[in-house]
Amino acid sequence: MDMDFIKEIDAKVSPIQYGWVDHDGTKYTDMSQYAEKYILQAPDQLLKSCLGVCWDQVELQRKLFANAGVTTRSFFIVHYDEDKCPTHTFTIFEYGGKTFWYEHAWTIMRGLHEYDNLRSAVSDIRDKFIQNELNDKYNPQNLVIYEYKKPPYGLSCSEFYKHCEKGQKVKISSL
Repeated sequence: MDMDFIKEIDAKVSPIQYGWVDHDGTKYTDMSQYAEKYILQAPDQLLKSCLGVCWDQVELQRKLFANAGVTTRSFFIVHYDEDKCPTHTFTIFEYGGKTFWYEHAWTIMRGLHEYDNLRSAVSDIRDKFIQNELNDKYNPQNLVIYEYKKPPYGLSCSEFYKHCEKGQKVKISSL
């Protein structure tokens, strides 16, 4: 199976570091002011800033995969709690009868992951999120996954949440 487009996408995203940019274009790697000052970058902005969280990076991936003729699906996983409501967005696509998770922002999971179907992909990502991001704060009732459509660029943190929450709630057993 020829997936040369992955090498091209990797080359485009490899310079991008984890962090965020505010309305003024100021770059941050510290997440302390994120909720108040974050804005969702357009793919071209992200390629210039080379600094973005998973939310930004998934939008760039959406564009790069589309340019390669590959349709992606975007997902938002969130664990609602009183502390910080950890989230992650991720890109999934199908190719050659297989399902793939392409990851760049989540450094320990970086790369291309192959699955037999969408259910096994989303289940695995959910399990990795619980294990690696939630520590001992996991409550199954607080974990939600949404499949969301392309958002408008320039959204604030709370606007991005609202956009994703308007998406389709994912029930893994129904995939």
